[in-house]
Parts: sequence; structure tokens; C-alpha cells
Amino acid sequence: MYTKKIIGILMLLTLSLTAAGQQRKVQHRPYTDLRPLHFGINVGMNLQDIEFDNVGPQTITLADGTQLQQTIVTDADKWNAGFSVGVTADLRISTHLNLRLSPTMHFGAKHLTLRNLSQLSAEGVPHEERQDMKNTYASIPLDIKFSALRWNNYRPYLIAGVNQMINLTGKDQDFISLKRTDTMVEIGLGCDLYLPFFKLIPELKFCYSLVDVLDKNHADGLMDENKRMYANSVRSGHTKMIVLTFYFE
Repeated sequence: MYTKKIIGILMLLTLSLTAAGQQRKVQHRPYTDLRPLHFGINVGMNLQDIEFDNVGPQTITLADGTQLQQTIVTDADKWNAGFSVGVTADLRISTHLNLRLSPTMHFGAKHLTLRNLSQLSAEGVPHEERQDMKNTYASIPLDIKFSALRWNNYRPYLIAGVNQMINLTGKDQDFISLKRTDTMVEIGLGCDLYLPFFKLIPELKFCYSLVDVLDKNHADGLMDENKRMYANSVRSGHTKMIVLTFYFE
């Protein structure tokens, strides 16, 4: 008997809490989403990486004509954190759809490790070269934003689009060099948070390169011949980014 009473009380308490959570609250900025066009700023952080397709064994011709076979593996060994800042223009298409343009600067780097498996130390450890590839990207993402219906002061959404990026930095004598331009596809999710004086939008976005960004002519311009076999160790490269952004509109 007591068990049934306790269960009944718990059920009533659960129903009352659920009903309270579903009650309507004061709507902050109720007409903000009806504007045909609005602007904002964004700040956030990014994680950069690159995916290489390695060539494998390659034949190296020395200055005296001797030929050697070298196997070099090149990889980005970790995700590197960076900083992002930009502006936003949002065009309302319908109740659920918006077109968003967000010119953004991404400051970051990629850390590369190049291992020569054909040159081993006395302990059997491959010879390593390292490269810190600093990147400053000017990006122009164009996205479609699909939003759910607003509930109280929250409105979740999904986003997808393409991102044209221009790399503003690079060194001519690095082991690996990337092209100046890149095109990425991006998908993500976020939530509009309606505050009394502005709208705060946290968003998580995943980006992947649609094109090969490896500069294949870079090896020909290297003055250090030893670097050329490292530059020729990869066949292609595709960049990846994870971007956490906070929009203020």
C-alpha cells in the first residue's frame, strides 16, 4: 500500500515538473526573426587539421647519380586550436529558412610530422622532420539555415553550405606548401538564444575540403634538395576544420 502511494506521489511530482517546464515564458525580442535582413558579429575558436594521401616508396637521385629508395610518411599529428572573428548578414527567406553570409578570419596552424622510415637511428627510430604550418584564412561561407519553431527563448537549427577560403600566409621554403585557395563543404547545428537586448547564437560547425589543396609545384622551387623528397612524399591533401562560433545579433 505504501509503495503504491509513493509511486503515485512520484508520478504526480514528475507530471507537475513536466508541465512547469512546458509553460510559456516571457518572450524576449518577439519580432526579431521577422526582419527581412539583419547583421551581427561573431567570435569563436577553430581546430585545424589536414588529411594527406602519402605516396609511399619513392626513388631519390643524388647529386652523384646514385639512386636510393626512401619511404616517407607525412601526417598532421594533432588538432591545433585557433581564433576566429567575423561579421554576419542574415537574409530571411521563410519562417524556417534563412540565407546567411559570414565573412570570417580564421587564425590557426597545422602541425606536421614527416617520418623517414628508410633512415633509422641506432634504436630503430625513424628520422623525423617537423613543420608548423601557420594559417590565416579569409573565408566567405554561404549557408542555408533551417530553424525549428521558436519555443520560449530558444530556437535550435541546422546549417549547411559551402565556404570559399583564401590562405593569406605561407613560407616558400617549408617542406609542404598548400594552395592559396580552398573550397569547403560545411554542416553544423546551433541554437538561437533570445536575450533581453540581443540574440546570442552558439554554433558548432564541421568543415571538409572539396578540392586537393596540396601545391604540387612547391618541390621544384625548394633550394634545399634534401627537402624535396619530403615535399614529394604526399600525393594530395584535404583540410578539415571544427569551428565553435558565438554570433551576436
